[in-house]
Amino acid sequence: MTQPIAMTGRIRPMRHQFFVVGAALTWATLVAGQAPPAQDAGRVDTPAIRQRLDTLRKSAGSEWAETFEFFCAMNPNRANRADDPEIEPTRVFDNLAVIGRTSTAVWVVTTSSGLVMIDAGYGDQLDSLLLAGMKKLGLDPARVTHVIVAHGHGDHFGGASYFQQRGARVVMGAPDWDLVEAPPAAGRGPAPAAAPIAPPRRDIAVTDGQTLTVGDVTFTFVMIPGHTPGSVGIVFSVKDGTATRMAGLFGGSILIPTRIPDEGLRQYMKSIEHWGNVTRKMNVEVEIQNHPMYDGFLAKLQRLKQRKAPEPNPFVIGREGYRRFLDVMSGCTDVQLARRTAA
Repeated sequence: MTQPIAMTGRIRPMRHQFFVVGAALTWATLVAGQAPPAQDAGRVDTPAIRQRLDTLRKSAGSEWAETFEFFCAMNPNRANRADDPEIEPTRVFDNLAVIGRTSTAVWVVTTSSGLVMIDAGYGDQLDSLLLAGMKKLGLDPARVTHVIVAHGHGDHFGGASYFQQRGARVVMGAPDWDLVEAPPAAGRGPAPAAAPIAPPRRDIAVTDGQTLTVGDVTFTFVMIPGHTPGSVGIVFSVKDGTATRMAGLFGGSILIPTRIPDEGLRQYMKSIEHWGNVTRKMNVEVEIQNHPMYDGFLAKLQRLKQRKAPEPNPFVIGREGYRRFLDVMSGCTDVQLARRTAA
């Protein structure tokens, strides 16, 4: 049962328990610099791990082969970069657009009562990338009513203050407001060191199961701690012609597991399981990411560009496809943990 926090933008304060305890402890351990060392690049997997990988590879199929290769690699070390290639600002659905870079995306949802942004990109790329992309798509920044920050790192909240100063509300998982206000020292924790960014003022703090309704779109928040203690997944509806479909954005992907201690990866797997349960019940069949580095994002954009009626939208992958995507993410995390004990 979801808990509403707003109707047409009005905020109703709520207090709820964080669905998984211990996330703050995981983060504290991480910041203390106790993440495990990188694995030996020359090491060979055990027969049991190779069998597990074969099963995951078959489950992934061609649709999620990129996901498998990214997360199941022996030493995953590809994080997003502020200078990764820009993407062409694109309307992916009638009421959903994407702007940003191949590794760090900002999604803009058009509602009957204004625009809702999911993340706000890098602070120093507000004018050159985000606002320029909105202009190209005919999206008026003055109509932004809410900025949902999927987790509290600067590449996601960078532009949030700009919109907040112009009247938009900023939404974030409750524990990550603390993270934003007291970030770890430069170079420590799961995110690479970056130039200091002025964070938004503390505003709407959401917990598991709460909803935000803006006009004709309702956003459901799911707590998915692991990458940060307040990472959130977001479920909302998108429109594709006469069809309305449910989209899911998992906003706390761990890109480099070697930066995360065992406890954090176990918490992460619990979060993927929880997210999977919610998205299954809510019939999610559209998969999008704020770090679209491992889900065939660029190929889907190309297919969308070439799409002709009545061809399906390539971002609609179906309920079963979405389940297999999460199975690969979780299974590869389990493999990374198994490699540590086998070392």
